[in-house]
Amino acid sequence: MNEDTIKLLKEVNSGCKSGTNSMEQVMPIVKDEQLKAIIKKYNDIHIKLGDECHALLNKVDKDEKDPSAMAKAMSWISTEMKLMINDDANRVAELMVDGCNMGIKSLSQYINKYKAATPESIDLARRLVRIEQDFMNELLPYL
Repeated sequence: MNEDTIKLLKEVNSGCKSGTNSMEQVMPIVKDEQLKAIIKKYNDIHIKLGDECHALLNKVDKDEKDPSAMAKAMSWISTEMKLMINDDANRVAELMVDGCNMGIKSLSQYINKYKAATPESIDLARRLVRIEQDFMNELLPYL
């Protein structure tokens, strides 16, 4: 497994973790059952894809990448502050859509940056981009 493949897989894995961290943070406060079901569905999908990345990294004895502690803390604080002001379905959907946009942007940049990555790892990254796009599309009616 070449270096670009390892780096891309680590970024995909980190993106999955960032997504699940955000979704699990908002789940307890979501009152709308349909919205909660959508978030749970995509949380499960992110976990499964993250597990695939982790398994590929384990094959070559490489550690997965966690989101940085600072990024994680800032995201958590920002989300908590925004939800203290307004925790309705619209606000939750807005936060999740913002996260999808960030994920799509960063993953697309990594796909373009790590051009020598294997087709399998590029496919995983593209799958996560599609998942983020699908998630965002399901959230749009709540905005």
